[in-house]
Amino acid sequence: MTRLTLSVVLAVMMAAGCGSSPRQGADTVTVLAAASLTAAFDDMKTQFEKSHPGVTVKITYDGSAVLAQQIINGASADVFASADQATMSKVVAAGLTDSVPQVFARNRLEIVVWPTNPKNVVRLADLARPGVVVVTCAESVPCGAAIKKIEQSSRIAVHPVSQETAVTGVLSKVETGEADAGVVYVTDVNSAGGRVLGIPFPEADMAVNDYPIAVLKNTRRSTAAAQFVDFVQGVFGRQALDRVGFQTP
Repeated sequence: MTRLTLSVVLAVMMAAGCGSSPRQGADTVTVLAAASLTAAFDDMKTQFEKSHPGVTVKITYDGSAVLAQQIINGASADVFASADQATMSKVVAAGLTDSVPQVFARNRLEIVVWPTNPKNVVRLADLARPGVVVVTCAESVPCGAAIKKIEQSSRIAVHPVSQETAVTGVLSKVETGEADAGVVYVTDVNSAGGRVLGIPFPEADMAVNDYPIAVLKNTRRSTAAAQFVDFVQGVFGRQALDRVGFQTP
């Protein structure tokens, strides 16, 4: 082979990417995660990208039911983290998971009010008092299903003026004064800092949510997606979850 011919061959190989190292940033892991995971997963994303050069994590947060429906409707994603097992089961039943979902965290509900608590809400029954403006999650999403279960078990009927599709919507309405009280996860109260006041209530033990995570069937980044799932369940992931109030296995 002449030098000229060799040069041409090498040029073609370089243009095709042969013999070259993978481009940084070539892998993007798309994660769909329950809104209540925002603080913990943002922390994990930063650390995961540092420890996995060339991999970017893109996270979309919303109500678990909304995200599950998007997956069933054909949304492109690699990993799904749900706020309860019932919602994850719908994705599994549709044949859209590539791995058996693993529970990585547990969460419980807490009443949330304005920091000065002007309506003096101190227990679950206070949410049923006339004049107390309450917001909750819709029954179709995990936080709403949990409060409904608690209402039925405790025989305390809460009549919200608004039912949100994600727990962040409930928190926002209390923060802005649109509602006197709401029911969110303890992790949301912790993440909000001093902007709200959290009030634990014993009935929350009736509906503690398990959070499962799974690689999705149509992923094109199966290795990186599996690595992210392992990271969530690893030491750093558990620490990030613990910091905002999740219970971890």
